[in-house]
Amino acid sequence: MKTASSHSLPPHIHYLDGQLGVEQRSLEALAREHGTPLFVYSQAAMLDALGSYQRALAGREHLICYAMKANSTLGILQSLVRAGCGLDIVSGGELERALAAGVTPERIIFSGVGKTRAEMRRALAVGIGCFNVESRAELDVLDAVAQEVGQRAPVSIRVNPNVDAKTHPYISTGLKGNKFGIAHEDVVATYQHAATCRGLRVVGIDCHIGSQITQTEPYLDAMDRILDLVQAIETSGVAIAHIDFGGGLGIDYNADAPPPAQQLWTQLLHKLDARGFGDRKILLEPGRSLVGNAGVCVTEVLYLKPGEQKNFLIVDAAMNDLPRPAMYEAFHRIVPVAPRPGAPTTWDVVGPVCESGDWLGRDRALAVQAGDLLAVLSAGAYCMSMASNYNTRGRATELLVQGEQVTVIRQRETAADQMRLESLLP
Repeated sequence: MKTASSHSLPPHIHYLDGQLGVEQRSLEALAREHGTPLFVYSQAAMLDALGSYQRALAGREHLICYAMKANSTLGILQSLVRAGCGLDIVSGGELERALAAGVTPERIIFSGVGKTRAEMRRALAVGIGCFNVESRAELDVLDAVAQEVGQRAPVSIRVNPNVDAKTHPYISTGLKGNKFGIAHEDVVATYQHAATCRGLRVVGIDCHIGSQITQTEPYLDAMDRILDLVQAIETSGVAIAHIDFGGGLGIDYNADAPPPAQQLWTQLLHKLDARGFGDRKILLEPGRSLVGNAGVCVTEVLYLKPGEQKNFLIVDAAMNDLPRPAMYEAFHRIVPVAPRPGAPTTWDVVGPVCESGDWLGRDRALAVQAGDLLAVLSAGAYCMSMASNYNTRGRATELLVQGEQVTVIRQRETAADQMRLESLLP
């Protein structure tokens, strides 16, 4: 039977007969077979999260483009594309991944502030759906590139609405001090300019205010500002076919309480209808909210190192596997795969990397011994996609669980894999 703590775990991750599992598979058995560190994802959790958006938008013309920077492993992309997602990309490399995952090019949105001419040419050649343009300079370069290849690039201009998303400053994107988008007061003139460019075709407007947003108000505020702009742009003679509201909805890392996607979008669509824009095509670019709570990282306890001021629990996962704590001081819950009896001790959970910043969790109460397995929860987003080879550590194995079925969607990297493109001196 499930333990009393199961209710507080992410969907499809649960204790069964004293062992933590993902869907119908035991994490301990998977770790024995595949080693640690090990990322395990629930496909059902991802599809449930996507379903919340799809239900909210049912009956509306819309396109949900998964923001693949959250986790770009091909098996993850395939799962979401097969369930009806387009993809939001931010680089030429992500474009190639998107195509490899089988998405229709017209369902690709290209975001990001620093697109190169080569990336623009490739995206035009395959026929992507839209470029989300982030500056007047980028607009002019895209116009020139499109004319060189005899095309008209479909564009949406990203607006910086100066809305505080009330999130970590590193992942806030909608304030005047952020590098993203075109300032609210410059938007109408930028659209008028774009409409005169022979290599561009204006198709939409775009806004994205940040990531890990847990409140409804910033979205409502941003929507009002965007709809004001749509009205002004169209009054100036430029038509807007779609409105792209970005993504950024948070997940529950540590008793966070973001609104469910269906609840949030019911409110936003009500506002959209009330203001007379309910007939527009809607684009969304969720990332973390689709995959974040679907993943766990399983790690083995290597050593217990008690001290006078701190007790250190040294595990085999590190900041190269799970960079969010080192980058943002982010919180991930850490739970035992097989809870053991006894009083817990307070530990800092740290990795083997040679940096004091290599920690996964501070001041965690855990009853553990060397050789135990721990699960770092909510590890589906911005972990593997930001993983590195620091200290020549290979990136971890990734598994996708579908009920009882398990698929290896990434093999563990070896030292030889890492050195393959290097050359010794003659």
